[in-house]
Amino acid sequence: MREKVRERIRLSSNKSAENGHSVHSSLPATTDPKIREKVTPDPVAAPLQMSSTEFTTAMVHFYRGEVQRSNTWRNRLDTTTNWAVLTTGATLSFVFSSPTNPAFVIPINSILVAIFLFMEARRYRYYEVWANRVRVIETGYFAPMLSPRTTAKDREWADHIAADLMSPHFTISVLESVGRRLRSNYIWIFILLALCYCLKVYLHPFPAPNFETFLNRAEIGLVPGWMIFALGIVFNLTLFGVSVFTIRLKEAASEVLPHTEFSWHPLRTMSDWTRNNAVNLRRAATIRRASRARHRVKQTAADIHKTETTEKEIVKG
Repeated sequence: MREKVRERIRLSSNKSAENGHSVHSSLPATTDPKIREKVTPDPVAAPLQMSSTEFTTAMVHFYRGEVQRSNTWRNRLDTTTNWAVLTTGATLSFVFSSPTNPAFVIPINSILVAIFLFMEARRYRYYEVWANRVRVIETGYFAPMLSPRTTAKDREWADHIAADLMSPHFTISVLESVGRRLRSNYIWIFILLALCYCLKVYLHPFPAPNFETFLNRAEIGLVPGWMIFALGIVFNLTLFGVSVFTIRLKEAASEVLPHTEFSWHPLRTMSDWTRNNAVNLRRAATIRRASRARHRVKQTAADIHKTETTEKEIVKG
């Protein structure tokens, strides 16, 4: 009975092998069965053999994951802004609630808001890492898919994503991130704090009759009032200078802006020289990023080829 069962199994396996359904049909042909058992598919080359459906599915899941990452860091940006707004409101409520409450609480709160600004700038740099990938996928993959006739196909988007995945890096500098968050939210908070400080010093306990009395009220301990007033002017002018100077920095392309043009609408009246300089800086930054991405891809391909060569030499040896 056992011999009959074995004979049937042998016949069925031979028949399936003739029809091309053998378990080892995908492996390279060889006469030695021991070698056939040791040969396995290459896991590195497997992703390169995906069909269009499998590639689309993988890109959709990858896109959803990057969108979730960017949304998470975007929520963290809103949290830092809420901290700054709440502390400012609490400080102003305390200062103006009584004429005897000191005015130096407002400069202390300004320093605290500046710390929140740098914290948010750091979070904004991390947000740009994920949002930049989302922007590249949208403009390089989804846009040509939806409108192939009107949208120019970006052939380097896949290389850019692959290089960024292998060696992640920040897409914008600290100065640009500080300038962006300052122009978006914090410049108005600092303006409000400066005006409220001057109003508090002028009004309480009674309106100052002259500028000398105003400066005398602004003194804090051993620090004279004129020095406090001068430091306040320097501090606010520095913030204004940073917000204006960083307008020319356009390294990040992940904001909700056109693909071919990035400009700040509130400050369109800047000179032609500044506008042309901004365009040149943006083009130079784009060329540098593309060059670095191509270099990383070539370096990775060379490393993979070197590793494969070494493995072949070990096998031959």
